[in-house]
Amino acid sequence: MKIHEYQGKEILRAFGVAVPRGKPALSVDEAVQVARELGGSVWVVKAQIHAGGRGKGGGVKIAKSIDQVRDYASQILGMQLMTHQTGPHGQKVRRLLIEEGADIRKELYIGLAVDRVSQRVTLMASSEGGTEIEEVAEKTPELIHKIIIDPIQGLTDADADALATKIGVPQASLPAARQILHGLYTAFWEKDADLAEINPLILNSDGQLIALDAKFNFDSNALFRHPDIAAYRDLDEEDPAEVEASQYGLAYISLDGNIGCLVNGAGLAMATMDAIKLFGGEPANFLDVGGGATTEKVTEAFKLMLRNPALKAILVNIFGGIMRCDVIARGVIAASKAVQLKAPLVVRMKGTHEDLGKKMLAESGLPIIAADSMEEAAQKVVAAAA
Repeated sequence: MKIHEYQGKEILRAFGVAVPRGKPALSVDEAVQVARELGGSVWVVKAQIHAGGRGKGGGVKIAKSIDQVRDYASQILGMQLMTHQTGPHGQKVRRLLIEEGADIRKELYIGLAVDRVSQRVTLMASSEGGTEIEEVAEKTPELIHKIIIDPIQGLTDADADALATKIGVPQASLPAARQILHGLYTAFWEKDADLAEINPLILNSDGQLIALDAKFNFDSNALFRHPDIAAYRDLDEEDPAEVEASQYGLAYISLDGNIGCLVNGAGLAMATMDAIKLFGGEPANFLDVGGGATTEKVTEAFKLMLRNPALKAILVNIFGGIMRCDVIARGVIAASKAVQLKAPLVVRMKGTHEDLGKKMLAESGLPIIAADSMEEAAQKVVAAAA
């Protein structure tokens, strides 16, 4: 689950990380009111969407008067902001963050992620803050420094100080850097995050370190432990189909192709999409109905796929381990009739009650294309979509 920058800064503040003064705003008048409350002579008007690169897309503006705050808020609120992370359709801006201006002497980067090789949390830092860290990693990897953190020992003061020194934090600011690194790590660990970034972490002329941006992603499977984090969820930033799917216990992700996939099990779903691509097709979605699919869940899954105007064919690929093939067959038949399915439907079933499931499909009277193997199923659905 992703959250907004202003929400990330609330978390950082709670863990002792210095952030600029600021508040979210949902309207132009509210943005102006926040600027007046903050005082000063410079304010930053920032679009709040779940994507990076907002500044390059025109979603971050520096205002030097209250009138400019009003003008920039009017321009940004409601705009379809396009960045390298939103895709060509962009993301509508529904809220802003109004912050006090910052005195920037140096921009740094710090971030935390889970390293799959070591299976441990890895702290990354660079002197090249304010730019795309992926670009830095590609062109100048020597400027990214890493610490793989022992989960028992945690982040030590010595490691924090050494890392801060490597990215150019002056000696006098090391205690502040240590506090920020510890705060970010503790927030990451205690809140079950899988990504946390401050980019940039700025050093001002007084030697203070301030988190000028904040990005957090959280493990959705751990949200039951964190109702405070779950409350940050912004459904406006998520795909409506994916939101609806979660209400029925379906794992659904929209993709750019035209072949719908309904599969039980995430691994089989990934393999199914690979098979489709192998034979020249493009999946329209990832859809895992899980091991406890009911007729109702399968029907809702069909409805979700059919809302995609690009859909040309559907592949149902089932392994009957926990889930019995006859239950899925009953669901497929009911769903096909309920939605008056017109798109070609290819079904491949293996496992528990396989013969019964196939018999039910054959006797349903529906124009279902049967397949016995993954290869055959992928070839048939690609041909049907074409």
